[in-house]
Amino acid sequence: MEQGISLEHVMYLLVIVLLTGMLVGRLAGLLKLPDVALFLLAGIALGPLLHWIEEPSSSFTNQFILTVGSTLILFDGGRNIRLGGLKKVWLTLTLLSVPGVLITCAIVAAASHWLLHLPWMYALLLGAIISSTDPATLIPVFKQVKIRAKVRETVESESAFNDATGSILTFTLLAAVTGGGAISVGGSVKEFLITALGGIGLGIAIGFVLAFLAAHMSYGFLRDYSGIVMLVAAVGAYLAGEMLHVSGFMATFTAGLIWGNAELFGLDFADRKQELHHVAENLTVILRMLIFILLGSQVDFGIILDYLWPSLGVIAIFMLISRPITVLLCALPDTRAQWERNELLFMFWVRETGVIPAALSGMVVGMGVEHADIIASVTFLAVLVTILLQAGTTAYAARKLGLEEKPGP
Repeated sequence: MEQGISLEHVMYLLVIVLLTGMLVGRLAGLLKLPDVALFLLAGIALGPLLHWIEEPSSSFTNQFILTVGSTLILFDGGRNIRLGGLKKVWLTLTLLSVPGVLITCAIVAAASHWLLHLPWMYALLLGAIISSTDPATLIPVFKQVKIRAKVRETVESESAFNDATGSILTFTLLAAVTGGGAISVGGSVKEFLITALGGIGLGIAIGFVLAFLAAHMSYGFLRDYSGIVMLVAAVGAYLAGEMLHVSGFMATFTAGLIWGNAELFGLDFADRKQELHHVAENLTVILRMLIFILLGSQVDFGIILDYLWPSLGVIAIFMLISRPITVLLCALPDTRAQWERNELLFMFWVRETGVIPAALSGMVVGMGVEHADIIASVTFLAVLVTILLQAGTTAYAARKLGLEEKPGP
């Protein structure tokens, strides 16, 4: 193996994280709490408190887990979106997924520059990292409580779409930061469009070709390996995107969309639906355990305490000012969706930060970017606070706002 990487160490890491994750996951189910919140707390216990896990954020193992985990979770986020159900809210969704991310990024950057005294470029980088929401947290929460379909589909779809947008924005800013140059608005927009549209086109091509080989009734000669083909589609789309210098995250997300809506292209996964569901469900649970327990184990309490109150101020602005402004600016122009007051209030509150921001933050730390310790500290607090406060009260908010759908007789 590569120098510095011990096979026994990696195996030990997998065993202790997965064993802990299973026990903590069961506890989360009993307490009806989002599992990622307890994964974070378990990571803190295993890392800074007990020192059973000491995995640097810059290590190959950590970077591999973050990259592969983000890729497969984004793919699964796309796969869970049903395009047919978004006809009425497509404008709101589009605005939330692109301009909405930019609005959130700008407000968080201003707060970070003011409260944390971060230089503007690094404040924008922090804003980009935490501007997306989290399908890995939201989707399990929505399985616990049934809410109005229009709201659920919008929030779930936003969480998947804006992960890709937030990732592209982060890497665009990261290139400017590490390159030492100033950002040109025109150049940045052009680069954003090239990487985003290139990733979309690549994801459509790879997703369709591999879905065709796994699902076509006559020519799908890989049908017996559909679960494996799905993994190849997810990782292959990301890898091809990176090799062609377009967005690998957008490519894998779009490939997931193709797989989740295969019936629109005359492809049939009906007899493989359960197999694909089990493969995706088990993998995403394992990856959530690895990402969040490792994230918790890498917390630097010295940095957190040094910047605790300014960081909490940024997060308060992020949750209580940025999100409502973003929702209003993106939802009110969509008159066709006929948003009601209680639906908007629910969307104000539901915007958990999770896997992709955690992964992006870890990548920034691993690259040794200036101010990465502050960025990682604020990201960790944003993940922890939004998951504990917002994900933990999503069901209560839905009931109080009259959005819970009662099960039929």
